[in-house]
Amino acid sequence: MTIHAPAKLNLCLHLGRRREDGLHELCSLFEPLALADPIEVSEAERDEVVCAGVEGENLAVRALAALRDRGWDRTPLRVEIEKRIPVAAGLGGGSADAAAVLRLAAGEVPDLEALAAALGADVPSQLSPALALVRGAGERLERLPDPAPHAVVLLPGGGGLGTAAVFAEADRLGLGRDTAELDELAARLRAAAGAGASPLSYAGLLVNDLEPAARALRPEIGEALDALRAAGAPHALLTGSGPTAFGLFPDLGAAARAGERLGRDDAIVCEAGRVP
Repeated sequence: MTIHAPAKLNLCLHLGRRREDGLHELCSLFEPLALADPIEVSEAERDEVVCAGVEGENLAVRALAALRDRGWDRTPLRVEIEKRIPVAAGLGGGSADAAAVLRLAAGEVPDLEALAAALGADVPSQLSPALALVRGAGERLERLPDPAPHAVVLLPGGGGLGTAAVFAEADRLGLGRDTAELDELAARLRAAAGAGASPLSYAGLLVNDLEPAARALRPEIGEALDALRAAGAPHALLTGSGPTAFGLFPDLGAAARAGERLGRDDAIVCEAGRVP
């Protein structure tokens, strides 16, 4: 069978202080994209995860091993991932693949959420991809209604910008809000997104506090944001710790026209807010 692992977009990222465990408090909105990795799952003689073009251990390998450690006794599987989500681009591709593997055991292995959290902060949100208000370091999720149709243009920027390096630069720059401010922002985002509106209707709340840190490490991010605005994006910002810049558009047609105006081979146009 073929399953799909949709990319994840941070519509905003409000950064809090660094915690004693080294992680940061966050307030964010996650939404899935139509951009997804197709994953072919078939029976095999032994468990095997294949992901051409991705070096090192894939999170999907760890996900499958974690299910086996929990006693999941389904026949051995070959899991073949076709990477369509750019790697190391801040779009949650690895987390999406891992969550898709965990979903194979839905109803058969208890507390998949705990397994997901042990794999990475972004994995729990991908177990049931949907618009969600995210708090803590990514482990506290509140599902929200599907938003009105909208689309995005992504400029991945070549990937490879390390999350740890961006957060370290944010700490060096003294970025971070206090808990009361994060709580207020969460309430405002919940009210704005809770009615199923398009994110463009509350664009003023869509800010990425990590942008100055990411731009300090990768100045071309600023050029990508400027290009998206020049192509007609009503709102453009960074997703997660980057380096992907994205522009929000009211519909797929508007996004496609902007993609043509950009004239860049790396531009990705897709619908947002719903699972493919």
